[in-house]
Amino acid sequence: MSRTRKLFSPLVTFASAVGVFLFATPAFAQAMDAAVRADRDKWLGIGAALAIGLSALGGGIGQGRAAGSAVEGISRNPQASGKIFTPMILGLALIESLVIYGLVIAFLLYGKIG
Repeated sequence: MSRTRKLFSPLVTFASAVGVFLFATPAFAQAMDAAVRADRDKWLGIGAALAIGLSALGGGIGQGRAAGSAVEGISRNPQASGKIFTPMILGLALIESLVIYGLVIAFLLYGKIG
């Protein structure tokens, strides 16, 4: 099988998927009445609350466990504090970025209300 053939198949698949998403979505568009909009807004509000609540809960638990393990490791071996501290800070920053991602999702869902 030639190199061009190997590249052509995934590109055709990707182009087909993009075409389906771009052209099929407007076919299902329809106007919403007030009752449907209120029901949708209710679920979007619940989704926004769950997004920020669960991400904060998970982030808090993860950061607590990471910091606790780092402090325990430093207390067992104080000479390794430099080697433990930097990865701990990096891990805490990555955990916090996931919480901020939950906040962004909550803001996006809240923006759809109204």
